[in-house]
Amino acid sequence: MGKVKAKPGPLARRPDNSAFKQQRLPAWSPMLTANTVLPFFYFMALICMFLGVWLLLTVQSTQEMKLDYTDNGTCASCFEMRKNVSNAAEICNCGVEFTIDKSFKGNVFFYYGLKNFHQNLRRYMDSRDDRQMVGWKKNLKNPSSYCELFIRDPKGLPIAPCGAVANSKFNDSFRLTYHGTEGAEPVPLLRTGLTWYTDKNVKYRNPKTENMTLAQVFNGTAKPLYWREPVYKLDRSDPTNNGFINDDLIVWMREAAFPNFKKLYGVLNRANNPFTKGLPAGKYSINITYNFPVQYFRGRKEVVLTTLTWFGGQNHFLPIAYLVTSCLILLIAIVLTVAWCKFGKNGKNMEE
Repeated sequence: MGKVKAKPGPLARRPDNSAFKQQRLPAWSPMLTANTVLPFFYFMALICMFLGVWLLLTVQSTQEMKLDYTDNGTCASCFEMRKNVSNAAEICNCGVEFTIDKSFKGNVFFYYGLKNFHQNLRRYMDSRDDRQMVGWKKNLKNPSSYCELFIRDPKGLPIAPCGAVANSKFNDSFRLTYHGTEGAEPVPLLRTGLTWYTDKNVKYRNPKTENMTLAQVFNGTAKPLYWREPVYKLDRSDPTNNGFINDDLIVWMREAAFPNFKKLYGVLNRANNPFTKGLPAGKYSINITYNFPVQYFRGRKEVVLTTLTWFGGQNHFLPIAYLVTSCLILLIAIVLTVAWCKFGKNGKNMEE
């Protein structure tokens, strides 16, 4: 006769009799007393206050100038022109002037900023074809359905790059001029090298040319509906900065998290005088090719000149957050200290 199997019972599922599975390993349970907790509170308040003051001093060492040009100066006429969609093909140039009282030392970064433009809407963010942007030839002529509404032009040609994100690309251009003692002098801006390494080498790539020019590669495709130039002519001054690896396009395709944002347009080239040490104090002017309309979403446009530190630009949120946290922790520590001294120091609070 064969062996009779024991019926499963409650003991059959019992864990092994080991120190780990029976939870008999040695452990340390701290005793939370006033003598251990209160010093920790004061220490954390001191650390947060130190970090807050340090970051605040770091942020204040940066220099920044913001200039709203939406409808200021000679740009008012361009603002009115862009209200009419039928005038979109017309070129409108305007200019603004400003003065820098204190020279900007070191590297100076030129940003454009938008207000009330929501790049964080889900349908807007999904309206793109990442396979097309990475250089897949199949998706170049057959874009993803995610690009719907911005997938083909009225003639039926596939759009490259497709989608709402690329179609709404910011297309104002700027020329900064310094008016010094020797007359007007253009301020040189580096217009490449504005993106991360992974952007130009992993996320965004042109289709393989195979001894063809970019114009031939993108033959049979159409430019986005609101663009003036096709993707292979975005930068006429630098042929290597065209197609899906154009710096301006890549910067725009990285969607902003908040409706008010700024994006990098250029970096001061400090190779020649008088800009070797930064932007000297004096009078400046910006010539603007005014293309991007903001009336439809009640937005504003601005340019931002700023220097940066290891912490970034002028952002006071984190320093203020550390200082507020420090004050709250310190307040709680004082309240607990008073309560301990009055009720719990001698253990008399448990007698009644």
